[in-house]
Amino acid sequence: MKQVAIITGASRGIGAAIAQRLAKDGFAVVVNYAGNVAEADKVVGAVRADGGTAIAVQADVASAADVRALFERTIAELGRVDVLVNNAGIMPPNLPQLAATDDDIFDRLVAVNLKGSFNTMREAAAKLEQGGRIINFSSSLVGTLLPGYSAYVATKAGVEAMTSILAKELRGKNITVNAVAPGPTATALFLDGKTPELIERLAKMTPLERLGQPDDIASAVSFLAGPDGSWINGQTLRANGGMV
Repeated sequence: MKQVAIITGASRGIGAAIAQRLAKDGFAVVVNYAGNVAEADKVVGAVRADGGTAIAVQADVASAADVRALFERTIAELGRVDVLVNNAGIMPPNLPQLAATDDDIFDRLVAVNLKGSFNTMREAAAKLEQGGRIINFSSSLVGTLLPGYSAYVATKAGVEAMTSILAKELRGKNITVNAVAPGPTATALFLDGKTPELIERLAKMTPLERLGQPDDIASAVSFLAGPDGSWINGQTLRANGGMV
């Protein structure tokens, strides 16, 4: 039986790249999506066209009931869960400074980025096979601490803290818990609404003088999910080309 990886928010961008990479690594993948079934089905189709195993499962990670159903359906259809990749997250294109942040923006960021990661980690802690992997998603903005990102960074700093604590709490289960913290990455979501000048400036922030690509992030996840990452635990890996 193939090992099984759930990737949240996997219908496009970084999540889609992770799903396709882990499928190439030999995992059966669960392409979780919140609302865009057509995009999720495209990812499933691409995996299957390459000879892999994939299913698409709708779930809003902010809902504990949805997350429970996501794990239950995965086990019912694929028999097990070995890897959780907590990729789902939101960042509105224009984030105000703290004093101008309204309750709706704050509450939505917390619900998806922080509570969503908590919901999936809680299920994974109970349902992952021995030797499993939990790979959360933070952001390199936790290191840059730029104005305008206070609420967003607070959610990601919380994810990093939960990552380290859960790694300790899972003693005896041989399950590792780590986080990946990307820098600026060339996805449609990231590029939308940005001028070419801003994109160029962001690209030049790294010593490697380019934006990250979804495959760069997928490679980091592949390492943590695979045998070579077995001794890495409770850590946050900043995949940002040296930006911070």
